[in-house]
Amino acid sequence: ISPVPPYSREQPIFTTRAHVFQIDPSTKKNWVPASKQAVTVSYFYDSTRNSYRIISVDGAKVIINSTITPNMTFTKTSQKFGQWADSRANTVFGLGFPSEQQLTKFAEKFQEVKEAAKLARDRSQEKIETSSNHSQESGRETPSSTRASSVNGTDDEKASHGGPAEAHLKSENDKLKIALAQSSTNVKKWETELQTLRESNARLSTALQESAASIEHWKKQFSACKEENDQLRSKIEELEEQCNEINKEKERNAQLSRRLQELETELQDKELELEELRKQGEIIPQLMSECETVSEQLQAAEKKNKDLEEKVRTLRTEVEESKHRQTNLKTELKNFLDVLDGKIDELHDFRQGLSKLGVDN
Repeated sequence: ISPVPPYSREQPIFTTRAHVFQIDPSTKKNWVPASKQAVTVSYFYDSTRNSYRIISVDGAKVIINSTITPNMTFTKTSQKFGQWADSRANTVFGLGFPSEQQLTKFAEKFQEVKEAAKLARDRSQEKIETSSNHSQESGRETPSSTRASSVNGTDDEKASHGGPAEAHLKSENDKLKIALAQSSTNVKKWETELQTLRESNARLSTALQESAASIEHWKKQFSACKEENDQLRSKIEELEEQCNEINKEKERNAQLSRRLQELETELQDKELELEELRKQGEIIPQLMSECETVSEQLQAAEKKNKDLEEKVRTLRTEVEESKHRQTNLKTELKNFLDVLDGKIDELHDFRQGLSKLGVDN
């Protein structure tokens, strides 16, 4: 059926945009995209047939052609998605809207159209029942009138009783003629609609074949996307493993950095100690030279002390020999010995000090 009807009788009453889906005919569970992008979805009203349709076209392809019946129900499955089942098309249509407000408006319009279709069906049934009742009444009254006209044989009876019956029969015949004319008109209309339906069925068959081809195409694309998705997942897992390794390396680098800082701190401490030792090393030669000088002085003092001791012994010998002869020299010798003992003590103390200083160094 043409998406934009060529008849002036069918006019759009509500239009919106949405992504169109159809239920997978094989699984009856998964949704298959019927449009690559958001397309126009419209309600159409046929004033001649008093019927409502939902029509949507993607390019030159009809993706929705659903006649609204009182038994249909539009269900909101989420905040932006709704669906309804079409038994004539043997499928379930789904619409994805950009906003919840648009979905609500579409659902309200669906309910309004559904009630209008129900009211139109009830009115059509009432007309059919009224026409049927009129036909039955005409069929029952015609034989009775005929019998009345055949039974009454005199002209007076015909004049007295045949007049109203003929008028009633005439009115019934007029009603039957009108009903027959309406029936003929309805037959022509139904023939036209039947031809239209045949053409629609042919177009729907073509559209169904195109849909089947599109389904196969989408299945192939879905398989390709699935394989690509699997490859991306494996790649993501590899990248996650690499990220974990990188994180471990970062932790090890952080530990090495901390260790390096500790070693640098220790190295600075060692450098300070080495600097102090260098300073001390610079003092040691001076101390060694002083120690050698003191040692030389000590050796000289010891030598001098030995010489003095030798002299003392010589003097004592001389004193003993000349004790009796040089009494005047005793006093000087004694003084000299006292001074000598003091010097010896000083030298001895100085030697002990030098020895202690050498040991400490």
